[in-house]
Amino acid sequence: MASPEEAKLELFLHWLQLNGVELRNCKIIYTDSSKGFGIFSSNTAPDGVLLVVPLDLAITPMRVLQDPTLGPECSAMFKEGEVDDRFLIILFLTLERLRKNSSWKPYFDVLPTTFGNPLWFTNDEFLELKGTTLYCATELQKKKLQSLYDDKVKNLVQRLLILEGDSERANSIFWTRALNIPLPRSYVFPNVQEAEERTLLSSNGVSDNHTSRGEFVNGDDGKKLEVNKDENQVAGDKSTTLQGETVWVEGLVPGIDFCNHDLKAAATWEVDGTGSTTGLPFSMYLLSAEQSPHQVEKEVSISYGDKGNEELLYLYGFVIDNNPDDYIMVHYPADAIHSVPFSESKIQLLEAQKAEMRCLLPRSLLDRGFFPACTPKKGSNQNCAVTQVSNYSWSGQRKMPSYVNRLVFPEEFLTSLRTIAMRENELYQVSSLLEELVGSEGERQPSDTEVRTAIWEACGDSGALQLLVDLLNMKMTDLEEASGTENCDTELLEKTYPQKILEKCSSSEKYADVQQQLSRNKVSSIIYRRGQKQLCRLFLKEAEHALHLALSEGN
Repeated sequence: MASPEEAKLELFLHWLQLNGVELRNCKIIYTDSSKGFGIFSSNTAPDGVLLVVPLDLAITPMRVLQDPTLGPECSAMFKEGEVDDRFLIILFLTLERLRKNSSWKPYFDVLPTTFGNPLWFTNDEFLELKGTTLYCATELQKKKLQSLYDDKVKNLVQRLLILEGDSERANSIFWTRALNIPLPRSYVFPNVQEAEERTLLSSNGVSDNHTSRGEFVNGDDGKKLEVNKDENQVAGDKSTTLQGETVWVEGLVPGIDFCNHDLKAAATWEVDGTGSTTGLPFSMYLLSAEQSPHQVEKEVSISYGDKGNEELLYLYGFVIDNNPDDYIMVHYPADAIHSVPFSESKIQLLEAQKAEMRCLLPRSLLDRGFFPACTPKKGSNQNCAVTQVSNYSWSGQRKMPSYVNRLVFPEEFLTSLRTIAMRENELYQVSSLLEELVGSEGERQPSDTEVRTAIWEACGDSGALQLLVDLLNMKMTDLEEASGTENCDTELLEKTYPQKILEKCSSSEKYADVQQQLSRNKVSSIIYRRGQKQLCRLFLKEAEHALHLALSEGN
């Protein structure tokens, strides 16, 4: 007797076939409760094409606006800017899941009902994130989703179906499965004049010739991140890569969205505008990324992009231990600037230099720092990554620091910290330098580069680096106050995976004595926060050493 998952899958495969989807060299298999369904190779693909999906099956904002039920209800709100393109898709997912006899039922039945992202954590699991930026971001997201549901979704869905919706599930389905699709303009706007196209593009946030991006808010930190895919890659129709011929649209593509993530992806996805690759115009397909033939029943994965564990857990509900793309975010609280001496003058300088009040510190930066994890490759140029335009003196009074090529922190953030840490005499010196440059009457406005250079001339690096050390220490304190040290997290993980600590156990110890069961969500939280503490420690070490050098050199 077929299991419930197998029965749902059989109906879904039939639905795919009816809608023109071709599983040419792959099959969809239910793996387990944690991973759900996945795509596996079934035989060798001579042309590399594994799966083909008509673009007509994609769930996009255009489809929602064309829906006979939702379209009339949403068009006015959409044109007025009350809702965005993502809201349309989330609303569509909510409505179709509740609609009786929905034509999308076979697809929705195989979608997950629970998720691993923090929105779905129990209270106990959620506390494991306390002290991290993800904890604040999730609290904010919960409030926003509740407000969105109460203000816009609930009444509309009730009016259409006389039922309550589930916006959290629809939101999670969207973020865990959405792709950024490079659609041919002729497909998106088949009968629309250019002026109208521009109006639609600007009103709904659809990207024109660039990758549309989602905003991930880390408490007070805002961070842009790519959803997927290189922006210029549109296979099968070379004309679509020309300027003005590609429109990037976020959407769900049934079938392809069952691919799971892997750092070493086995496949990529492409759009075939003309049908020259797949034989099916206006289609999307999976293309094998492996040179050698696929191993039969090997899972076909795609890459979700070079994302740190913060993004992976927030959006997709999983993490990667020792993630090479991990990062930490450091920010100076915006409200705190008002309490520093001479705040009004400093705020003006920050605005003049288009200051960055936060910085993203990827793990990869450490490779060119004072304490790289590995020796730089022979022949590599350590100077190539340095673009510190402010680190020179126009008066000859301040020498170029010896450590400039080893400083891993972004210059844009450091110059903001220099401004905030500026003392009274330094502030006057900056004003004097800029006045010499632009004239006492202010004949012109100094450029942001000129402002940054004047600030470095007057301040050097030590004040900024001391403030950076303080910020990193504060971040580490927040992380450790909530969940202990990095070593504590490591011990918890070792207890979760007994095979890793069996060698440490004496023969008299019982297996149960060293095993501690943790939920998958708790394990993900511990791996994420341990990575944050590790990176914070490493970047703090870099900042402290840079501060020591700056002070010793009079900078």
